Amino acid sequence: MPQMAPLMWFNLFVFFSVTLILFFIMNHFLKPYYKIHLPTLAIKFKKLNWKW
Repeated sequence: MPQMAPLMWFNLFVFFSVTLILFFIMNHFLKPYYKIHLPTLAIKFKKLNWKW
């Protein structure tokens, strides 16, 4: 039945959209975060000795 083909493509599009949204949501919440500690960086730069 050719009149059913648009419904099949719509179902495939919805399935693809939902899986893509779930993929981005999971990547957002499961991503490891690397925090830069600014006080430790400031201490490292203050301890540099430029005189040999």
